[in-house]
Amino acid sequence: MKCLNNRADSHLTGQVECELDAMGNGAWVNQGYCASPPPLPRAVSTIYNPQPLFQGSMDSMYKLDTPSPFPEEPEAADQNLVKKRRCCCSFIKGLWGTTLTENTSNNRELFVRTTLRELLVYLVFLVDICLLTYGMTSSSTYYYTKAMTDLFVNTAGENGVKFQSIGTMADFWSYAQGPLLDGLYWTKWYNNQSLDNGDQSFIYYENMLLGVPRMRQIRIKNNSCKVHKDFQDEIMGCFDVYNEKKEDDLSFGLINGTAWTYHTEKDIKGSSHWGLLTTYSGAGYYQDLSQTKEESSIILTELVDNLWLDRGTRAVFIDFSTYNANINMFCVIRLVVEFPATGGAIPSYQIRTVRLIRYITYWDYFILSCEIVFCLFILYYVVEEILELRIHKFAYFKSIWNILDIVVIMLAIVAIIFNVFRTVKVDNLLGKLLEQPGIYADFEFLAFWQTQYNNMNAVNLFFAWIKVFKYISFNKTMTQLSSTLGRCAKDILGFAIMFFIVFFAYAQLGYLLFGTEVDSFSTFVKCIFTQFRIILGDFDYDAIDRANRVLGPIYFVTYVFFVFFVLLNMFLAIINDTYSEVKEELSSQKDELQITDIIKQSYMKTFMKLKLKNEKISDVQKALRSGSGEIEFKDFRETLKEMGHADHEISAAFSRFDRDGNQILDEDEQERMKTELEEKRDALCSELNNLGMNYGKDLLEKHPATLNDQRNHSGQTFVDREQFLRLSRQVLQLERSVADITSSIELIMEKLGLQDKTKGNQTAGKLSTTKNDTDETASDGSVLLCVDRGTKAEISRRSAVRTNSTFNCHM
Repeated sequence: MKCLNNRADSHLTGQVECELDAMGNGAWVNQGYCASPPPLPRAVSTIYNPQPLFQGSMDSMYKLDTPSPFPEEPEAADQNLVKKRRCCCSFIKGLWGTTLTENTSNNRELFVRTTLRELLVYLVFLVDICLLTYGMTSSSTYYYTKAMTDLFVNTAGENGVKFQSIGTMADFWSYAQGPLLDGLYWTKWYNNQSLDNGDQSFIYYENMLLGVPRMRQIRIKNNSCKVHKDFQDEIMGCFDVYNEKKEDDLSFGLINGTAWTYHTEKDIKGSSHWGLLTTYSGAGYYQDLSQTKEESSIILTELVDNLWLDRGTRAVFIDFSTYNANINMFCVIRLVVEFPATGGAIPSYQIRTVRLIRYITYWDYFILSCEIVFCLFILYYVVEEILELRIHKFAYFKSIWNILDIVVIMLAIVAIIFNVFRTVKVDNLLGKLLEQPGIYADFEFLAFWQTQYNNMNAVNLFFAWIKVFKYISFNKTMTQLSSTLGRCAKDILGFAIMFFIVFFAYAQLGYLLFGTEVDSFSTFVKCIFTQFRIILGDFDYDAIDRANRVLGPIYFVTYVFFVFFVLLNMFLAIINDTYSEVKEELSSQKDELQITDIIKQSYMKTFMKLKLKNEKISDVQKALRSGSGEIEFKDFRETLKEMGHADHEISAAFSRFDRDGNQILDEDEQERMKTELEEKRDALCSELNNLGMNYGKDLLEKHPATLNDQRNHSGQTFVDREQFLRLSRQVLQLERSVADITSSIELIMEKLGLQDKTKGNQTAGKLSTTKNDTDETASDGSVLLCVDRGTKAEISRRSAVRTNSTFNCHM
């Protein structure tokens, strides 16, 4: 990943000139790294004409008027284009500068600052996408869905048949002619008073029925399966389970009318449906009901009398839509009854409550503004990813965070496109519905894709929150999760293979043993989810025991032992061991620059700025005290210029209080200046005291041991005589050992003939002289002590400049 932090030279324009700043034609250029030197510090601002925060190092704050080191040259005509390119390039760098487009590999402070800026921008984006997602939903959605469910699913008719209790075709017709018609048509109040809405139905007096309901069935061909020869005389027909290839497309019954004629999916603009047994196509035979309850009842009676449902029927769909203007919500309802080849009926339903019409209330227009901001953010991040991809090429895809960025952007672009499509489609559909209120209002297609749009937004929001880890991973504490998962990935992969071998073996065993009697084991997919539920403690042991009294308990006990007690604990042990290793390594790593350090630096800069302002006020007060009676501008300027202030600062301060403009401060003007200066001085002093107290408190809390050690070291200026003599003797012994070793080496070289005899004698004499001097020095400890005292005196003289002299004093 180090390659991602090293950017190519001049990645924005391809030329080194793009990195030149606006300091002049003599700006500094480094061919190895495209960056600009820090700008020169400005003159210190006064309290009367404040300037922006200081730039550069802390030492540069005390410089007042620093002349530019580069000579100003007249600009040529062709240099204007270069300056424009520099400004454009600097704008792009500042706006889209990230840790992948900046050279942060050797600059920890730049890395932290860039990451912090990215985090702040991303948090704004995250707040915006949260407002968008939650702005499209409401708690009223649940209650609207619940009201429709209670009315059409849980309400029983006179004979006690509810939708969920449908078990035969007769039950279906009882429900259709009873609770269904009663729930669809509301034209009177509870006291039989008319609603004064004509034939228009308002369910629960609030929900308008859009168009008319539609009933559609799908049939299967006769003789689509083969009857055994032993039963061919008794069984005349055979209708297979549903298969789209075996779907019946022939007219039947009365032949005339849409209810008896087959229509393709394209003809009726239908859509496929995923039922409990299988997936059904959008084609079939359909019958639209009427706008009134009486007419619809006649239509249903005709269908019943002419046997619209028979052995060939595999599914019946009832579709209708409602709209509630109070909450601006559409409710698209589909009731499905499947008739399997085994006989009986299996009811299911699908209720989608969606918001298809947007931008009605002020809150909707606020969401619209958030959508515009969201589009700008997506454009911003698209440009950012293009720049990073241009720099790092294929190495860009080595980071999982970069892949996550692309996923979030792609999902957002798809959401924006669908939002526009949905708005246009709903307008067209509502326009046709208003022109022809007696037709079927097909909102199923829009409701389906609106649901997928909501699901996509939910997934996108999930990834957006996970992406926050990308910007807080520079802190070693925040990297524990990613480091642990990354390090134990191989171990988990190997464990997963072993785990799923055992898991799927038990899933197949459960499916074969209990699939014929227990609903949770009726399919292999249900077996898998049932076994996950057993791990979490959610299971029905009685159903297993009833299905197989011998193998059921054996299956349950062995599965819980091997999967729950053994394999699951092995999985947790792998993660725990890896986490302990990662935590130990992170604790031993050296602390790098953190956000707290950046905040502390800004804190100190603010502290120094306030301190300089305080000094400025003191200088102005001294200038006021130096004058007697009236003060002229000339004397005021000369006094402050001697203290190092700039002319424009002096002029601004003087003109502010010189109300009459006569270049003279009289006693009233001086008094007003003194009063304001005192107030500002008191305010600055209190702020400085608060900053100082907080800063000192932080130091005591974070580094108490370090401060105590420094305080203890600064107090130790003397050492014990015995300890000093003992150390001196050790040093002398080392010197003697070195001298003996040197003499031995010289003798060996002499014997080998590598050195002449005269030179060897001179060297031996020098060594003996050195040895005698050393012995003499060692025999007199007072001389050493005297040297130490002189050294200590020299150190004490230097302590005014440097305080950390404890080590020199000891030595």
